[in-house]
Amino acid sequence: MDSFILQDDVAEALADGLPVVALESTLISHGLPAPHNLQAAQKAEAAIRAAGAVPATIAVIDGRVRVGLSNSELERLADTDNPWKLSRDNLATAIVQNATGGTTVAATMICSHQARIGVFATGGIGGVHRGWQESLDISADLRELARTPVTVVCSGAKSLLDLPATLEYLETMGVPVIGLATHELPAFFSIESGLVLRQSASNVAEAAAIIAKRRTLQLEGGEILAVPPPAQAALPQAQVEQWIDSAISEVRSVGLRGQSVTPFLLTRLRELSGGRTLTTNMALIEHNAATAAALAREICCV
Repeated sequence: MDSFILQDDVAEALADGLPVVALESTLISHGLPAPHNLQAAQKAEAAIRAAGAVPATIAVIDGRVRVGLSNSELERLADTDNPWKLSRDNLATAIVQNATGGTTVAATMICSHQARIGVFATGGIGGVHRGWQESLDISADLRELARTPVTVVCSGAKSLLDLPATLEYLETMGVPVIGLATHELPAFFSIESGLVLRQSASNVAEAAAIIAKRRTLQLEGGEILAVPPPAQAALPQAQVEQWIDSAISEVRSVGLRGQSVTPFLLTRLRELSGGRTLTTNMALIEHNAATAAALAREICCV
C-alpha cells in the first residue's frame, strides 16, 4: 500500500468502521465535458455526505493512488491535459511512471478493495460493445466484477452498449445484477430496457442482506445494484435509441474507429438531445451516490 494515500477522513472512517463510498474519476477526466465533470463529482460527494457516509473519490495523481480527493485535487484532475484512462492493464504503469489519470470502474474496484471499501457508486458500467462480433470489444469492467468483491451501485450499463449481450456476459460470469425495487435492467438514461432481471431487492436493507450473505458464502466477485435513473430526469428508451442509431450512422460514415468512437458518440448524443442526456447523466450520478451511501450504512449494521 506504499503507493496509496488515504485522505484523513476516509482513513478515520475506515478505522472506526463507518460507512465509506468509493467514486470513480473517469467521469472527471474523460466522461463529462467541463465544467459539468467537476460539478458532477462535487455533487456526488455532497450527496454521500448528506446521506451519512464518507465519499472517497479515487484517482492516480503523480503516480500515487489517492483514495479520497480534496477539492483542489478534483479541480486539478478536471484541468489535467491528456490524463490517463486507468484500468487493470495500465494501473501499475501509471504508478511507476508518475502519471495522473482517472480510474475506470475496473480500476476503482481494484483500489477500493485494497483500501477495504466495499461499496462504489458510478453512473453506468462498461460492457459489451455493439458490433462485438467483429471487434471483440468488451470492457474490462465486466471481468473485474467477476473477480473483485466490491458492490457497484449504477444505472445499468451505458446505453451505447449491447445491453442484452452485457447482461448475458454478467450472468455467465456469475455476477449478480440486483434490481433495486425493479425487475428490469435500467438502460442508463432510461428506466426501461425490456430486459428482465433474475433477481431484485425491494429496498436497500434487503440488498445489504444479500451482499452480506454473499460474503458469508465466500462467493467470489462483486455485485451490481441496478438503480433506475430518477423518474423526473429519465428519458424514453425509444427516443434514446433513435439518437444512438443516428450517432452510430455518423461514426460509420466518417470511418471512426477505436478509442475515438465513444467520445464522439457521447458528444453527438448531447447535441442530438439538446443537452438532455447530460442532464440525465448528472442526475443519476448524484442519485446513485446517495443510494450507495444508504447501502454502505446498512452494510455497516448487518
